[in-house]
Formats: sequence, C-alpha cells, structure tokens
Amino acid sequence: MSASAAHSHHLSPAFPGRAPWGTASKLRAWQQGAMERYVQEQPRDFLAVATPGAGKTTFALTLASWLLHHHVVQQVTVVAPTEHLKKQWAEAAARIGIKLDPEYSAGPLGREYDGIAVTYAGVGVRPMLHRNRVEQRKTLVILDEIHHAGDSKSWGEACLEAFEPATRRLALTGTPFRSDTNPIPFVTYEEDNAGIRRSAADYTYGYGSALSDGVVRPVIFLSYSGNMRWRTKAGDEIAARLGEPMTKDAISQAWRTALDPRGDWMPSVLRAADQRLTEVRKGIPDAGALVIASDQDSARAYAKLIREITGTKATLVLSDDAGASNRIDEFSASEDRWMVAVRMVSEGVDVPRLAVGVYATTISTPLFFAQAVGRFVRSRRRGETASVFLPTVPDLLTFANEMEKERDHALDKPKKQGEEDPYAESEKEMDEANKQQDEDTGEQEQFSFEALESEAVFDRVLYDGAEFGMQAHPGSDEEQDYLGIPGLLEPDQVQLLLQKRQARQIAHSRKKPDTEADLLELPAERRPVVSHKEMMELRKQLNTLVGAYVHQSGKPHGVIHTELRRVCGGPPSAEATAGQLRQRIAKVQEWATRMR
Repeated sequence: MSASAAHSHHLSPAFPGRAPWGTASKLRAWQQGAMERYVQEQPRDFLAVATPGAGKTTFALTLASWLLHHHVVQQVTVVAPTEHLKKQWAEAAARIGIKLDPEYSAGPLGREYDGIAVTYAGVGVRPMLHRNRVEQRKTLVILDEIHHAGDSKSWGEACLEAFEPATRRLALTGTPFRSDTNPIPFVTYEEDNAGIRRSAADYTYGYGSALSDGVVRPVIFLSYSGNMRWRTKAGDEIAARLGEPMTKDAISQAWRTALDPRGDWMPSVLRAADQRLTEVRKGIPDAGALVIASDQDSARAYAKLIREITGTKATLVLSDDAGASNRIDEFSASEDRWMVAVRMVSEGVDVPRLAVGVYATTISTPLFFAQAVGRFVRSRRRGETASVFLPTVPDLLTFANEMEKERDHALDKPKKQGEEDPYAESEKEMDEANKQQDEDTGEQEQFSFEALESEAVFDRVLYDGAEFGMQAHPGSDEEQDYLGIPGLLEPDQVQLLLQKRQARQIAHSRKKPDTEADLLELPAERRPVVSHKEMMELRKQLNTLVGAYVHQSGKPHGVIHTELRRVCGGPPSAEATAGQLRQRIAKVQEWATRMR
C-alpha cells in the first residue's frame, strides 16, 4: 500500500474523484481502511460488518483480487444466501476480471474460471465436495451475509466442515446480530463485562458513519395509524386504533387488519407512497418503489391495487417463480415505478434506484427490518433520500428510531434483571423471518380472525431518532406537506425541513375551530407508543383491584370482569387497549368507594 493510499481513508467519500459509485477501481474510504487493516494483519479469518448499501461486495472482490495477484490464494469460493445473490456476485466479479461460475454443481472447474459462487443451501447438501475443493488448492472463501450460516444447525455444521481447511476466510454482513443464540461459523466471540459472549468484528462501518460520509441515503419513515375492526376466532368483534397501547396479540391482529388488501388502509398508504414517489422522481428521475408483502396472495392483491391507483402495471416478484431473478434484473435496468415482492429481503433484491418502500409484512424482528430498509439506502449521488412507509406498530417505530444503533450477535442470553432486552425474545419471529416459503405459515391458525374494516390516518414522520408531524387524514394538506418533501436533500436539510413543516402544521391546527379538530392533533413526540411492560402493569393493576373487590362484594372474579365489560364496553382485558383498561380501573375503584 502506498503512503498516499494510507492517508486516503481519512478523506470523505464525497471528495472529488474519491469514491465513484458501484464496483470500481477506486475505493471508498471505509473500503480502503478495511483493506489496509487486512493487508497489515494478514489474518486467516476476517469479519467485516458494513451497513447495507455501503459496498461490501466491492471491498470483498478487491481483497480477492489482491490475494490472487499476490498468490496468497489460487481460487475463490463465494457463498451467498440465495440463487439471485449468487448470480449477482458472479456478475460483479466479472466486472473486475474475476470469473466465478455461478452454475457449478460438481466435478472439476473449467480452466477459464477463478472460482465458484454457491448458496449456503448448496453447501449444506454437499459439504465434502467443497471441502475437497479447498483442500486441493489454496482458497479464499467469501461468506456473504454470514449470519445466514446460523439459520439452521445443518448449514452451520456444513460450512464448518466444508471450509475449515480454507487458506483464508472473509465473512461479510450488514446485520451481524441475530435474535437467537445459534453460533455463526468462523466468527470470533468475546466476553463483555457482563460475561456475555458477543461477536467481534475486525472492521465495522455502521449506518451512522456511512450516512455522514454520504455513502448511504438518509431514511424518512412515514408512519400510518387508523381505526381497525376485526372478528376473532371466538366470534367477538374488536375495534382498535393502530398505534394505541394494546396487548401483543391485539397489536398483531390490528396490524394484519391494516395490511388486508380488502380494507381502506393499504389503498390509502399505497396512494400516499405513489405521491411520494412522484415527488422523489423530480430529483431522482428513475427512482423506484417496492412493497414488501407477507405472502403471495397479498402481493398479487397489492399489485392489482397499484395498477388501479397508478394506471400502470407493477412488477410482481414471487420467490418460487423461476423467472424471479430475471424480473428483478429487468426492473433494476428499467425506469418502471413499482415492484411488489414477497419477503424478497432474504432473496437479495439489490436495486440501487429503489427510493420508496412500503413495509407491508407482519415480520417484526430487528434483523428483517434492517435488511428491508437496506433495500432503499444505497446512495448513487449526494443528496438522495429514502422514504419508507410503516404501520404505527411499537416494534417497528423502535427499530426506525434506532437505525444508527450498532449491535453484535450475543451467544448468551442476559439474565433478566429489570427491563428485558427487546431483542432477546424474538426467536419465534426470527424463525419466521428466515423461512423461505411464501405461503401461509400457520400464523393465521394461531390468531384466526377476519379483517372487517380498516382506515388509514397519517400519524407521524420519524427521522434520525426524532418524531415529527400531527395526525391527519389521507389527502389532507397536512399529509401533503410531508409527502412533498424534496427527494434531493442533505441529512441536515431533512431535519430542518421537518421541523419547519411541523411548526407550520401546529400553527395551522391552532387556527381551526374545535369542530374541525376531529383527529388527535398532538405533535408526534407527545404521542409515545406505550410499551408492553406498561400494558402488563395496567392489567396487573386492574386484576389487583378486581381481586380486592371480590373480597369486598363477595362476587366471583368472572362476574366482576363481565360487568366491567358491559358497563365500559370493549373486549376482554387481554385484548383491551390502555384507555379501556384505565376506564375499568376507574370504574372498579368507584364501585369499591361506594361500598365503604
């Protein structure tokens, strides 16, 4: 490495000529820094953690080229999560002169190739085939999105068996954390002060650093709430406002009601997202939008809605469809507006022009959310912004507010003392996020219900850990204020503009007659989402008061709860909102006072 190269990693990627976008001969500052660290230390194993969109592929292939050129290795094996990503790797490698065979299955490799690109599933089927290959020739193994090697025990064991003899191993990930404690192969774990073993990266380039360097786009999250009504398996009709404090089960059912394509919530949000896309395309002419759907039926219905709203056809990508990879490539190369995909985060949707997203799935793990948002943050030039539309769900708002928080993968669960780690109880959801099938997964049987009615209300904007806006009807001037934010802005300009829009909205609201103020017109920061812990406290308080009233009145618990429901209205306590619980607490206190 030259002296000038040694100093170059201190330059901002915005420095003229410093960082051409995409795979190129010149490296971004973090890529140069990671290269220098690797060349200096020459480790057998190296874990690079870089935020989605930062350019992990460019770094890895540059390193591969260096190792091949210096005869440290003779061949390269790239392991990717999916078939689509495997082909993407081969195409990117070809651009810098490394020829990888993405169709390799067995036998000797053609002399024209420098290596192969395979999937984790492929390694899992034939680990000894790949072990024999790395034993015969000095091999660099690039493990893309290495956290996927912890998805199943067989995949992890297969990777260990296949690549244990490799000369060099480079592990890459944008989201190193997992919600479970499955160890990730070839990752070093170190104990922290609490005795918990956490993954130790050799080089880390987080979203916050990438944002300040202009490598990724700032993300504006637009959250929508609204009134939902559904029928439970027991036949009870329940009405609730999305975003109100509720039990976990009720949140799940309200969320699924919102995403039902037959209601009004999804059409309203898709219409708003399309308006946002039109605004963004004034500054980014080829900007595209993506809906991430939960299943194939919903995806088809969303595509139909988009056609009705926009008058143009959306590209529909279903992962079990043989032409899915080609459709992604065609959309990426076109200037079409909309694509709808089923959980294609795991399928490797890599379309740099995506700038608007709709999160229309009920998966609520931090890993899946980070990967989903990662589809929209890849920056091609300074000033581009990304916009992601969300339902007002506590977990999602938390993840959105913690975009810049860097996490490691923990092998040990912390002992529960005080408030629980929200990322420590997601094993079931993590399994759900990692499933490859797109059809019904049985979740519907667990919470069997019928969505009856939904409406959308613009709720708030989340940006850089802060919240802006007041609730407004879809199509209102207040909503348009936020949908009309320019698509080309520097991060500090986004913050300033949001503050101005909120101040204007509040001033306008104060001039309204009371009869027109039909929504909860409070600034976003005064509408916090109540946690599950607070909900548990309310239910505990109600049950304690009912227990005391049982002794006072001589009536059974069930009779008192039924009477409270009759007088105050609403569903059983387990599905009641915070407001309904507080109302019942006040009522039972009133009854107890009368009996004294």
